[in-house]
Amino acid sequence: MFVTHLECSRCGATYESEQLANLCRCGGPLLVRYDLEKIKANLTKGDLASRQPDLWRYRELLPVRESGNVVTMGEGMTPLIQLGKLGAELGLSNLYMKDEGLLPTGSFKARGAAVGVSRAKELGVETVAMPTNGNAGGAWSAYCARAGIESIIVMPTSAPAIHRTECAVVGAKLFLVGGLISDAGGIVGRAVKERGYFDVSTLKEPYRIEGKKTMGLEIAEQFGWKLPDVIVYPTGGGVGIIGIHKALKELQEIGWVGDKLPRLVAVQAEGCAPIVKAWREQKSESEFWPDARTVAFGLTVPKAIGDFIVLRGLYETEGCAVAVSDEDILKAVKTIAAKEGLFICPEGAATFCAAAQLANDGWIKPDEAVVLLNTGCGLKYTDALSFDIPILKPDDDLPEL
Repeated sequence: MFVTHLECSRCGATYESEQLANLCRCGGPLLVRYDLEKIKANLTKGDLASRQPDLWRYRELLPVRESGNVVTMGEGMTPLIQLGKLGAELGLSNLYMKDEGLLPTGSFKARGAAVGVSRAKELGVETVAMPTNGNAGGAWSAYCARAGIESIIVMPTSAPAIHRTECAVVGAKLFLVGGLISDAGGIVGRAVKERGYFDVSTLKEPYRIEGKKTMGLEIAEQFGWKLPDVIVYPTGGGVGIIGIHKALKELQEIGWVGDKLPRLVAVQAEGCAPIVKAWREQKSESEFWPDARTVAFGLTVPKAIGDFIVLRGLYETEGCAVAVSDEDILKAVKTIAAKEGLFICPEGAATFCAAAQLANDGWIKPDEAVVLLNTGCGLKYTDALSFDIPILKPDDDLPEL
């Protein structure tokens, strides 16, 4: 392992990497730092060719020391699919979707859980606790079950019912709260303080980001180490977009990609768009979004602890933030499925809505390579969709189409 230390994303303070750590003393999330010069000297692109097509192929850029501590279900290397029909409709000749819905537990959260749980196991953690809007709870519960670690999950009652089942079936201690993820976070925070559980809330431990950053590593490899022009990401807590930015900067440091990074786009729903508002006002942090609500439940994060890191990434890459309506999101879920055969989650569909806006505005140029991130499987969100389906009697003839 090439980890050197942990570093505060806000004040720059450093911490020993072999000790359990949550936030910095200043309250900032901690980031894993590596000896990138040593990695550059010990790893080549050619080395990857013989490795398994999972996220652990990038082990030199991950924080787990011993391979025996790796907790895996084959996560990683999700497909990059060209959206030919939809791209043509938007006037974009190089529109792609990276489909994270094919990962274990059906969402991109499996990446963060795989690396986070593996590192927790390595550092001797016995019990973790976290609030969740659904997918993260399902992923961490499953990986903790595989690792023999107890998981305590607090979830809003309004989260899709399937997420409750995901947590309960693998033996997590699940609790529901009538409120938002911020309310669930308050309950978890008090329990962590009083009972000593290890807090794995979004960005309150440093290793979830390392799993999420493998999306960026894979995108770079799938594009032959020539980066796309734009990456569009659905942003709730923001760990994914933070991780992708971190990955691409690390690849720059080891000389695997060029100087120009993709423009990052953070997509939120109109009913919960604190980062969009902050970006429009050119602020460094967001404000708490009151009465947050959207059908894209994973985007219902009224105030992300790492909002300033997300905004920093947008500014550094000359990216932007876009808010889209629930009506357009649900319409996009059906359109993408009907035109491209991909049944994706509402959060992923939001990225298509944003790309359509940006293409129409001329912010995205017709020949630019654009990657949309679908973060989950649409089958988890069937309750959000409705269809008028004819019912036939046994002796009816099939109507003319």
